[in-house]
Amino acid sequence: MEFVGLGLYWNNLEIGQEFRTIGRTITEADLVNFISCTGMLEVIFTDVEYLASHGGISGRVVPGALAYTYAEGLLVQSTMQHTGLAFLNMELDIKGPTFVGDTIHVECEVIELSATSKGRGKVRTFNKIVNQKNETVLTYNPLRIMAGRPE
Repeated sequence: MEFVGLGLYWNNLEIGQEFRTIGRTITEADLVNFISCTGMLEVIFTDVEYLASHGGISGRVVPGALAYTYAEGLLVQSTMQHTGLAFLNMELDIKGPTFVGDTIHVECEVIELSATSKGRGKVRTFNKIVNQKNETVLTYNPLRIMAGRPE
């Protein structure tokens, strides 16, 4: 019986290959749950009056960490089930704010591939988190260990 919903194998990828995830709309409940469970209870996330008068940003802004973790969730669901083995490192750059009501997706390009041991491989992608206005709000370049295609 075929097992559906599995991730990508490192040795089925090619340098320059590009793909994108489905979108996810960030809700007020997402913001409240995220800042509550992480302890990121900064006034810019909890006090709309403070944000309006001191923040320099209009709208219900969310932490960059929320956008990043939701992007990772979108990628895990679509590319790494059973094949993602380890997260090694990354550089992250926030390009602009993300707000409650934004719909984000992730655009990925494979930029590095190399074999390791036991049929596994290192995969680095360049990931852009893009909102509904086609604005890139965050970029990062994770290096992961991924499973190889079964022999």
